[in-house]
Amino acid sequence: MSNFQPKPFFSFEPASLARLMPMYIAVDGQGLITAVGTTMAKIFQSDTLIGKEFLHVFDVRRPAGIVTSESLLRQVSERLKLTARSQPGLSFRGLGMPIVGQGALINLSFGIGVIDAVREHHLTEADFAQTDLAVELLYLVEAKTAVLDALRNLNLRLDGAKKVAESQALTDPLTGLRNRRALDQILQKFEQRKADFSLMHLDLDYFKQVNDTFGHAAGDHILKTFANVLTRVTRSSDFVARVGGDEFVVVLPQKREMALLEKIAERIISEISMPIEYDGNLCRVSSSIGITCTQFYQVPNLSDMMVDVDDALYASKKAGRARASFAVGDRAVLGSIITRSVRKRPNLTF
Repeated sequence: MSNFQPKPFFSFEPASLARLMPMYIAVDGQGLITAVGTTMAKIFQSDTLIGKEFLHVFDVRRPAGIVTSESLLRQVSERLKLTARSQPGLSFRGLGMPIVGQGALINLSFGIGVIDAVREHHLTEADFAQTDLAVELLYLVEAKTAVLDALRNLNLRLDGAKKVAESQALTDPLTGLRNRRALDQILQKFEQRKADFSLMHLDLDYFKQVNDTFGHAAGDHILKTFANVLTRVTRSSDFVARVGGDEFVVVLPQKREMALLEKIAERIISEISMPIEYDGNLCRVSSSIGITCTQFYQVPNLSDMMVDVDDALYASKKAGRARASFAVGDRAVLGSIITRSVRKRPNLTF
């Protein structure tokens, strides 16, 4: 059996000790700090620790009862939990060993607070011992953060693309108005909520003649102009859609008096009847309109309302165009259509 007995040695230079334990603190027999590691010096850079009493710099939370330098040196080899008095949010875990006749050597770490400490004090790999698992933890956190950021950005892009696609699927590409699919959705919502609304079905008179005379580009210009008229005349809460060709539908939420609806129709017909210039030519069109409202029905039914508003539009066409006609009352009860000569269209030649 060997008679070898290990001998204690404490001959490290401060620089070597700091490289081995960058968060160490050395205290003398009176509990005064005599040396600190480089990381501790960096954290407390505005507060020189050398010469200060350890318990004036740190508050020992565990073990309980360490309130004097004597009790610190007596219990320093137990697991320590500390907080910095000058930075209450900064906490450490530590373990110390007494040095006979010299005081104690205490090595600290951040524990689970390492991520916040790195961010708060701008620490790098060089501020940790090479054997400290905190370095690997930091790499894992950085990798996880990078992956999460990439996934978050990807989700944002996908969400944005989804919204764009959904908007495009519900938008008429020529006029920027809503399309028939969007109209069906809004009408279904009104029907489900049993909400009151008025319905206008509009088309352009003499639109085919404009296309045949001046070309489809002129026709597209007329459609966009009409879309602007409808947007300008209606409220932001109203719903305007192009449902095909030169046909448009306006949905006006809540009840509307016939006089007000007639006034809106008059403004639409008046504005679109003004000559529209395109490529040096004056294009002339007008609009015929069919109108109905939920309050005209004992039990509003969307299918009946769509048929009635189409009949009202046809009545306006048959009566001479540039007119608005109301479909009022339940078809089974009254079935009546009132035609308003909002503005008689002058004869046009092409």
